[in-house]
Amino acid sequence: MIQENIRNIAIIAHVDHGKTTLVDEMLKQSGTFRQNEHVSERVMDSNDIERERGITILSKNTSILYKDVKVNIVDTPGHADFGGEVERIMQMVDGVLLLVDSFEGPMPQTKFVLKKALAAGVKPIVVVNKIDKPEARVDEVVDEVLDLFIELDANEDQLDFPVIYASGRSGFARYNLSDENMDLIPLLDMILKEIPAPTGSLEGGLQLRITSIDYDKYVGRMGIGKITRGSVKKNQEVVLCTGDGNFENFRVSKLYTFNGLKKEEVTEAGFGEIVTISGNDNINIGETVCSTNNIEPLPFVKIDEPTLSMNFIINDSPFAGREGQFVTSRHLKDRLEKELLSNVALKVEATDTADAFKVSGRGELHLSILIENMRREGYELSVSKPEVIFKKIDGQLHEPMENALIEVPEEYTGVVIETLGQRKGEMINMLPNNNGGMKLEFNIPARGLIGYRSQFMTDTRGTGILNHTFAGYTPYKGEIPSRSRGSIVAFETGTAVAYGLFNAQDRGNLFIPAGTEVYEGMIVGENARSGDIVVNVCKRKQLTNTRASGSDDALKLVPPVDMYLERALEFIAEDELVEVTPQSIRLRKKILSKDQRAKSSNKKS
Repeated sequence: MIQENIRNIAIIAHVDHGKTTLVDEMLKQSGTFRQNEHVSERVMDSNDIERERGITILSKNTSILYKDVKVNIVDTPGHADFGGEVERIMQMVDGVLLLVDSFEGPMPQTKFVLKKALAAGVKPIVVVNKIDKPEARVDEVVDEVLDLFIELDANEDQLDFPVIYASGRSGFARYNLSDENMDLIPLLDMILKEIPAPTGSLEGGLQLRITSIDYDKYVGRMGIGKITRGSVKKNQEVVLCTGDGNFENFRVSKLYTFNGLKKEEVTEAGFGEIVTISGNDNINIGETVCSTNNIEPLPFVKIDEPTLSMNFIINDSPFAGREGQFVTSRHLKDRLEKELLSNVALKVEATDTADAFKVSGRGELHLSILIENMRREGYELSVSKPEVIFKKIDGQLHEPMENALIEVPEEYTGVVIETLGQRKGEMINMLPNNNGGMKLEFNIPARGLIGYRSQFMTDTRGTGILNHTFAGYTPYKGEIPSRSRGSIVAFETGTAVAYGLFNAQDRGNLFIPAGTEVYEGMIVGENARSGDIVVNVCKRKQLTNTRASGSDDALKLVPPVDMYLERALEFIAEDELVEVTPQSIRLRKKILSKDQRAKSSNKKS
């Protein structure tokens, strides 16, 4: 049986190739919004961090009605760190729109998300976006996409993909570059023609796999997924097949489908429809909801393992509790357990102490977004240096590898190749790109990229572009040189003054401006040499009656380096922490006392 009046599609692409902007236009042109309704740009990026960074972090559902066919659309993240979102979503859809920038072509995350889509066997439509760019190279990009499909072992049906040309920002899609229409009608028609309608049966009882979790303070925890068989009614008695093999009976208290950007409460929904159900607060991603008379759980969705971990520790600095509302280990534990309910690619483990938790994720961005969300919610915590997760395979130590794609002006290729070579990177491709630079491709241990981005931006004078994606596990590559420079550490607690900072800035780059409160053991800069150095940034100039020509001129301070969260996580060494509060990000030594640090280092040596 076929549900001809439904299509389920996901939109996949590399970061900033225009997914969310295109969805905006599809919603507007399908009549989802009233004519006088005010709609913000990138309306699907509802999360504050998504709006600030211009990236999609959480997959989201919406729908449009076109020619009496309901098109359920899932906007997916483009960054590999949020691949856990992409893998789940492929179980909900029958086709994907693969967006590719008409100038940049396929990028590492394009490859990553397309690989997931092809493995799930869904039908692809290639949308060459931003064709109104002056530097667009449409035909070459289509050839590059075909090469990518072949590289990913696409089957014959998938290789015969339809192509459409679009500009999400301008709101048009065209079958041919020479067409002159200024709407998305060709794209919407192609979706109805090319994307298969859901198939299934109303007989045999309900089967609904939960692929996302939502929460409502009035309704409670809700599960989102596609009905693969049968139908579900409001107030129906159903069975939840849990991940550990148990069965839980519950009643469907609320049943919703998606209508535009809103949930619409319904009394019944059949196979092929994407629905949201409530009634069981224990419902989890990957589990199956079945009818009571035919309990057949669907296979659990396998999610790629985490590759990076760091310790989340309660904040025990002298400034602890000043800015945050949630500061205890109980608060930290409850928040991480709540995150586990919807963040399937995350893993949280207890450590030897009750004040610290080992949190593992798919990459630095994946974990830093969690930390950023927590600080905005009022949490205070300290986090340790990110460490890769090693595996023993056939008795041999293996480590995660990354496929790094780098674009740099030609004059900087030498320093990039040299630096990545020291970090155990192997160059597998080197091609001229379209704007006079070079495109370099490396296989490099994930360890080698930790802390590299800031050095990369320095080496390339801010002109380089670095993208990377997980490329599996390989045997351990050996030692990689760690950070070559030490830290400038505060000598005492107090307020940093211009005189103290002026004397300290000759030693290296400072991270704080005058007037910043500091404490003993807090990191205030990067030493120009190896090894740490303790300075007194609170030292004031002695006031005497003696005056000398020129010595009392205004002190000129070099602007401090802005240590935002990702840069701080890249910078810290193994004996250092990042202190995160709702208003501040500080770097500090694990052991704050200079004397205690000296004793500790003597014991180790």
